[in-house]
Amino acid sequence: MQYELYYWPGIQGRGEFIRLALEEAGADYVDACRRAESSGMGMSAMMRLMESPELAQLPFAPPFLKAGEQIIAQTANILFFLGPRLGLAPDDEAGRLWVHQLQLTIADLVTEAHDTHHPIGSGLYYEDQKPEALRRAQDFTQMRLPKFLGYFESVIERNPAGADWLAGADITYADLSMFQVIEGLRYAFPRNMKRLEPEYPLLVALHERVAARKRIKAYLTSKRRQAFNNDGIFRAYKELDR
Repeated sequence: MQYELYYWPGIQGRGEFIRLALEEAGADYVDACRRAESSGMGMSAMMRLMESPELAQLPFAPPFLKAGEQIIAQTANILFFLGPRLGLAPDDEAGRLWVHQLQLTIADLVTEAHDTHHPIGSGLYYEDQKPEALRRAQDFTQMRLPKFLGYFESVIERNPAGADWLAGADITYADLSMFQVIEGLRYAFPRNMKRLEPEYPLLVALHERVAARKRIKAYLTSKRRQAFNNDGIFRAYKELDR
C-alpha cells in the first residue's frame, strides 16, 4: 500500500513524527502537500479532502494519512494505526497500548513546547505575546521540561525487556518520536538542553541510537528532511532560552 501523508509544506511540525516512522520502516509513502499541484496533490488536494462533503469522518486539521479508503487524523492516532503495520509496535495489545500511552505523553510535551512561544493564543503572532512567552518559557525549561525528561528517562530504566528503548526489546514509533523531541528541543533551547542533557544519559543515548539507524541516517541527510524553522512547533528565540 502507498500511504499519502497530508501536512503543511515548509515545516516539520507534527507531520515529522509520522515521516520518521514511515522512513524507518522503508514504507512506500507520498508527502502529498510537497508534490506539484499538476500531480493532483499539493495543498489543493489536502483542502479538498478536508472539505469533502462525501467524508463522514472529516479530519479537523493536518496531519492526516490516507491509507487506501481510510483517512486517519491526529499524530498519535496515525502512529497507533501504522505501528503494527510497519513493525514499530509490540505484537500484544498491552504493549501496543503502552506505546500509545507514551506517544500521548510525548504529545503533551510537544504542546507545552509549542506554547512557550504562543502562550495566549495560536491565532496571535509571537510578537503580540512576548512578555507572556518569556514567563511561560522559563516555567517550561526550569520546571516542566525536567519532569518530562525525568519521566522518560525512568521509562527506559524500568523497561522490563532490559533494552535501551522506551518499550520492549525493539525500537517503536515512540522511540522515533522521542528522537524528534530531543532534536526540536536542541533547536529551540540549546542553552537549556546543554544544561539538562547530562542528567538524562539514557535519553541522549536513545537519540544517538536512532540517529545512527541506516534509514533514519539517510533520511536526515536527504532533501526529504526539512530544516527546523520559526514557523513550526519548535522555534529558536534566544530570549526564551535563558
